[in-house]
Parts: sequence; structure tokens; C-alpha cells
Amino acid sequence: MADLVGLAQAIIYRDQAKAEELTKQAIEEGVAPDVILNEGLVAGMNVVGQKFKANEFYVPEVLIAARTMQRAMEHLRPVLIEAGTEPVAKVIIGTVKGDLHDIGKNLVAMMLEGAGFEIIDLGVDVSPEKFVASVQEKDARIVALSALLTTTMPAMRDTIAAFDSAGLRDKIRVMVGGAPVTQNFADEIGADGYAPDAASAVDTAKQLAGVTA
Repeated sequence: MADLVGLAQAIIYRDQAKAEELTKQAIEEGVAPDVILNEGLVAGMNVVGQKFKANEFYVPEVLIAARTMQRAMEHLRPVLIEAGTEPVAKVIIGTVKGDLHDIGKNLVAMMLEGAGFEIIDLGVDVSPEKFVASVQEKDARIVALSALLTTTMPAMRDTIAAFDSAGLRDKIRVMVGGAPVTQNFADEIGADGYAPDAASAVDTAKQLAGVTA
């Protein structure tokens, strides 16, 4: 019988081999892919996020847990697609123009994927024009902007202004984060959401997507 509790535990305790084994076992036994995702992988990442917020886990543990989840997702993703399982929402994520930092952005992307979002990662040094083009092409509801330098924070404002100029501002929700970014700055540039850390980013994205649970 599929062990979804064990799968969640494998994510929490970063046992990659066990996570892959239990995911494949659940698929072979015909467990619905959205059940495997929500009761196994998402349930595990939710606990990881809670432990991160409570300072019981730190960035290295969260990164390894997220990578464990991603390895399990490699087996589950084709089955989810085949079953037509819809993601919570599409999220376009990137580090803004002039900024080459990606650890925080990568962690947020992995946490969001672990929560059931479809992630479109544009990488680092992303221009406002590239964000705009991606929104137009991918029809995403949420855009997540990261900046790790005070000198690149203004690029967040420029990107939001570019969405406005392109007539997209009312169609998307923009969330921002990064070490120097604050709630006050987010309010000042007209962002819809702010998250101080990767676990909080999941909560913010869910709020922006209209997900209550």
C-alpha cells in the first residue's frame, strides 16, 4: 500500500532515495497523482516551511529538502500532466536586472513548486522587457521579483512600471523579496505582496492566487 506519510517524512528528512522509491511505488499502485502531490510532497514541504520559519531548519536543510522533492517530482510530473492536473497557478520568477544572485530566488522557486505552483524561472539579471514578454507568452497570474542588492532594488519599480505600460498590471499580481527588500519598499513601488523569506513566499503566493488553505 502506498505510504504517503512516509513520502512526506522522506521530504522532511531529506531522504532522496526513499522519496523517489515511495513516489514510484504510489504511481505504480495507481494512486491519483494529485493525491501523491498534495498528501506526500506538498505535505512534506509544508512541514519544512514551518520548521524554517521556526528556525528549526536553515537554508541548507531547506535546499536539500526542496531538491529531494524535485527528484520525486521528476517521476510524478509526467503523470500529473497526463492526468491533466492543474497547478495552483503559474508563477514567473526571476532576479531583476543588474543582479546576479540566485540562491534565494532558487529556494523560493523550489518551495513554490513544492506547494503545487507551476514555475517559470527566468534566471538572473532579468530585464523588465523580458518579464513583460514572459507574462504575455505564458499567461501567468503571479510574478515574483527578487533583488539581493540595494542598488538593484529600483529595477523592481522599473519592472512594475513596464507591466503598467504594457497594459498587464491589472492581469497579474507582483510579489517581491530579497535581503534588502522591506514591506515599506513593496508598498512604495506598488507591489501586491512581499515575503521576508522563502517559506513566507509560499503563503504570499497562495494569498495572491486566492488559495485559502
